[in-house]
Amino acid sequence: MDKSKELLSLAVKAGDSKRAEDIVALNMQGISLLADYFVIMSANTERQVEAIVQAISEKVEEAGFDVQHIEGQKGSTWYLIDLGDVVVHVFKQEDRDFYNLEKLWSAAPRVDVTAWVTE
Repeated sequence: MDKSKELLSLAVKAGDSKRAEDIVALNMQGISLLADYFVIMSANTERQVEAIVQAISEKVEEAGFDVQHIEGQKGSTWYLIDLGDVVVHVFKQEDRDFYNLEKLWSAAPRVDVTAWVTE
């Protein structure tokens, strides 16, 4: 598995472990120079958003990768986690609906992440 795909898997699994909802991964290769993948997930409370961000950061670092930057602060309803080749957006559901990144990046093909999430 290449580095960006491994980071994608780590982020999706860590988000899922904290009950992130509606996890979507977009293949940004050839569409954006920012990253190979965008991951979008949501939670129902600010506390759950923070728990998801913490879990992703911990799992990525445990696997030997660096978290480049985290945008957002305690009480935020949208965090951006820059993992280099993968950018993860963790939203409170209302903000996800408002910003609708999936529509903004609708040209990007979705990545099947069902093998990495539990129902």
